[in-house]
Amino acid sequence: MKADLKFLFIALVFPFIITCGRKTKENKEEFFPVLSYLKSQVAAIDTSLYSLRKLIYIDSLRTDTLYLHRENFREEAKEFLSVPDISSSTYRDRYVEEKLFDETLNRVLLTYTPLNPEKEEIQRQEVLIKPDPSGDKVTNIIINTVVNTKDSAIQKKLLWKVDESFQMTITKQLAGQAETTSTVKVIWNADE
Repeated sequence: MKADLKFLFIALVFPFIITCGRKTKENKEEFFPVLSYLKSQVAAIDTSLYSLRKLIYIDSLRTDTLYLHRENFREEAKEFLSVPDISSSTYRDRYVEEKLFDETLNRVLLTYTPLNPEKEEIQRQEVLIKPDPSGDKVTNIIINTVVNTKDSAIQKKLLWKVDESFQMTITKQLAGQAETTSTVKVIWNADE
C-alpha cells in the first residue's frame, strides 16, 4: 500500500514540478534582438536610393570624405553585423539587462552588461527607444567591445543612429607600437 501511495504522489507531483520549470523558462524576458534589428536596417539601405557618404578621421589629424557605392555598404557595416548576438540562447545567461526611463532624453534605455566582463567581447550594449503613442521607435544602438590578446588590445565603440548613420571608433594598441584611434562614419539619411 505504501508503494502505491508513493507512486501516486510521484505521478501527481512530478508533472507539476516539470510544468513549473517550463513556465519559468517561457516567462523569462527576452533581450532586444540587436543583431536582427541591425540586419533589417542594412537590408533597407540595400534597397534604398539614399546617397551614402563615408567620413574617415584618423587620430583627429586627418579627415577624408568619400561617396560610398551601395554594394559596399554591407562591407562597411560588418563591425555591426559581426558582433555576438547576446539575445541568443548561447549568450543570454551571460548578460544582465537593465531598463530605465531617462526623462532628460525622453528615452527608454535598455542596457546589457556581462556578468563576467573579462570573458566577454561585448562590454556594454544599449538600445535607446523613444516612447510614442503611435508606436515606440528605436533611435540609437550603442555597442562597446574589447578584445585583448597577449600582443594587442582593440577597443571598439559602435553607434548606430537608426535610419540615419553609423559611427565606429576603433582604438588599437599593438605590441611595440603607439596607440592609434580611427573613426569611420557612414551617413545615408542625415544632414551632417
